[in-house]
Amino acid sequence: MTQGKLPKILKDFLIYLTTITGKSQRTRNEYQYDLVLVFRFLKAVQEDLPTNEIHKVDISDITIDWIKELSLEDLYLFLEYCEVQRQNSAAARARKVATLKSFFKYLKGKRRLIDENIAEELEAPKLGKRKPVYLNMEEATVFIHSIEGRLHSKRDLCMMMFLLNLGIRVTELCSLNLNSIQDRKVTVIGKGNKERTVYLNDACMTALESYLKERHIFKGSGEEPLFVSQKGTRLTRQTVAKIVKKINVAALQRDNLTPHKLRHTSATMMYKAGADIRSLQHILGHSSVATTQIYTHIEDEQIQEVMNNNPFNNLIM
Repeated sequence: MTQGKLPKILKDFLIYLTTITGKSQRTRNEYQYDLVLVFRFLKAVQEDLPTNEIHKVDISDITIDWIKELSLEDLYLFLEYCEVQRQNSAAARARKVATLKSFFKYLKGKRRLIDENIAEELEAPKLGKRKPVYLNMEEATVFIHSIEGRLHSKRDLCMMMFLLNLGIRVTELCSLNLNSIQDRKVTVIGKGNKERTVYLNDACMTALESYLKERHIFKGSGEEPLFVSQKGTRLTRQTVAKIVKKINVAALQRDNLTPHKLRHTSATMMYKAGADIRSLQHILGHSSVATTQIYTHIEDEQIQEVMNNNPFNNLIM
């Protein structure tokens, strides 16, 4: 659906997301996708249209009066459709709940366009606690050593060292500029345009100094990016993901290894090495310490070792 066919109230909300709350374009697109889907579905239900053709439903005429007629039951009906017909996972449905809550909160709290926020009581599906997927030290070592001899090895090694040592997001890595680095510190722009400063350890400094000696010339405009493609353009997160995939295929052949899993690897290893949870929260750029706490998991093998080392284990009845 093109931007021109969106209802005005949705356009206004999307502009608010990026200009006021500082959401990224990617997040804005996700909110747009979710809200377009819910509007099309509920309009199809009202007009008794087949739900397998909701992509044809025109929502350009949706107004605040139409939205005022919606109920909490309508939202649950939409979530049921997502689960049963679209076979969305619990995580995908939880994201849609978050989108709806944000949208209706905006309508009531920011715009004063509705008297009742029907999404306030909307419950998200329960998500099972998943341990972060990460590389162990041996796998990470093999991964790093396999970069040597590759095309653009100095650049790729520097990027991988930043991901593994700093635990930064791939979008943060791509947005780094030459002037982001001062001495041994790098300024990272995280979610919501929040800045944080992260220390560069010896491994990062060595990889950086080696890369800068053969860095490609930037041929674009604006601030000079740190990581540049052979064509002289800023690297994108998709390109970095492809680089990680190629290194993985040559070195480990782990299932679906992504830059985000390298971030998990960094965080897990830092925690195992004794990093306290608050320091880790700052390094990773988490707004809530609850997010950081997923890295405080303990391996089953470690639990078994603790139990075996219990002094009472030596008692024989």
